[in-house]
Formats: sequence, C-alpha cells, structure tokens
Amino acid sequence: MKGKHNTAYYWAFILPSVIAISIIILIPLLLGIGTSLTNSDGYQAVFTGLENYQRLFKDKQFLSSLWFTLRFSFVAVILINAIGLGLALLVTQKLGKISTIFRTIFFMPNLIGGIILGFIWQFIFVRAFEGIASATGISFFSSWLSDSTTGFWALVIVFLWQMSGYIMIVYISFLANIPGELLEAGQMDGANNWQAFWKIKFPMLAPAFTISLFLTLANAFKVYDVNLALTNGAPYGSTEMVAMNIYNTAFYQYEQGYAQAKAIVFLLLIAAISLTQIFLTRRKEVDL
Repeated sequence: MKGKHNTAYYWAFILPSVIAISIIILIPLLLGIGTSLTNSDGYQAVFTGLENYQRLFKDKQFLSSLWFTLRFSFVAVILINAIGLGLALLVTQKLGKISTIFRTIFFMPNLIGGIILGFIWQFIFVRAFEGIASATGISFFSSWLSDSTTGFWALVIVFLWQMSGYIMIVYISFLANIPGELLEAGQMDGANNWQAFWKIKFPMLAPAFTISLFLTLANAFKVYDVNLALTNGAPYGSTEMVAMNIYNTAFYQYEQGYAQAKAIVFLLLIAAISLTQIFLTRRKEVDL
C-alpha cells in the first residue's frame, strides 16, 4: 500500500509538468511536422509529402541565411564566453563594493528587450558612427548597417553586449565554488595568478563551459528581435538570419507549410550541434 501511495504522489507531482510540456512543446511539434508535409498557406492545406524539404535545399536565400547564422553563432559563442569569463574573473577580485557595482553594470544589458536594444544600437551605428565619420573623415565608421560585412559585426557586437553579463553570472557561480584550499596550496607552491588560473581554476570550470556554451549556442541560433531592429536583413537579405527567414516565409509569403519545413530542418540542426557540444564538453569534464 505504501508503494502505491508513493506512485500516486509521484504521478500527482509529475502529471502537470507532462501535460504542460505536451501542450506547449510536443503537440505543436507534431502539428508542425504535419504542416511541413503540406502546401498550407494558413487557410488551406494540401498534402505534398516531402516536396517542401526538397525545395528548401535549393532555396538560395534560406541556405544563405543558414550560413550567416552558423557564422554568427560560431563567432558569438567564442567571444561571449571569453568576455563573460574575463568579466567573472574581474568582479571576483577583492574590490569591495566596486565589485558589486561592476556586476550590476555588466548584467544590466541583459535586462533590456531585444527590440529596444536593437533600436538603441541602430542609433549608435547610424547616427553616432556617421557623426564620427563626418568629423574625422575615417571611412571605417561610415555605413555600418548598409554593408553585409559590417552588418554582421554590428549584430555580433550587440549580441555580445547583451549576453556577456548573463554568462558572467554563470562563471561567477562556479568560481565561487572553487575550494580556497586549492588556491592557497597553489600559492604555497609558488604559482602566480596566471598559473593558478590555468592549472587550478580553468580545469574546475569545465561544468561551467558545458552550461555556458549550451546557453550561448541556443540564444545565438534563435536571434530574431535584434536582427529585425538592427538590420532587418538588409542589404538585400545578406544579414538575414534563419529565424527571420522562417518568419518572413510564414507571415509575409504565406507559405506556412514551407516555413514549417525550414523550422523542422533548423530544429534538427540545432539539436545535432547542441548534443554534440554537450557530449564533447561532458567528456572533457571527465578528462579534467
């Protein structure tokens, strides 16, 4: 009887979560897969099989946006984790109240919505940079959002500014859990700050790398609001990311079946990359 009561309590706690996950994730995913096999425009749908999937691999704009998103994610993930770790090391120094102030300042950009953030930086890139270019004659600051190369780096800069403080918090939590005895032993053995970081702190941050890489990958792949506010895919779709391409296909071109096929392929790609990253970093944790 006691075992039956435990089972009942178990299902009483887990059932609401199962229902919520089914309604929010599982059922929409199954409906999306079904829609991807049709030519749905949001009103009518005719079954077309794998025609949408065959079509998207010949879609130059989709493939271009996919390549742009992959490049953006690769650069952003590396830089965000490097900057986030650097900020974490800075604010965990014995700086007194200044450390708390720095933490607040570095984390604040993460509290600003993506659309607002995009418009703030659009003003900087368009107005402030153009003003600098006019005053100094330096062409580097001119037309940042009208060129695909500088547009790419503009998106990277804004994403770095938004996410670095958030990732900093992750690294701070792991740095705070490193036993002080290990650092003291390192100092007694003559290790300087740089050696203490590489030989003691860095190996013990392996779990933090797993979490931070996953978070930055997930957020980098799904960027839409900053992309919309900053460049809106201009010039000529060269800075259009996959999330924007899928949205435009569904709600501007009214090809929701085709958009769902793109979303399913993108989901599988993200899952494959994320699972590979987790597998590799988890294995690295064991090695360290």
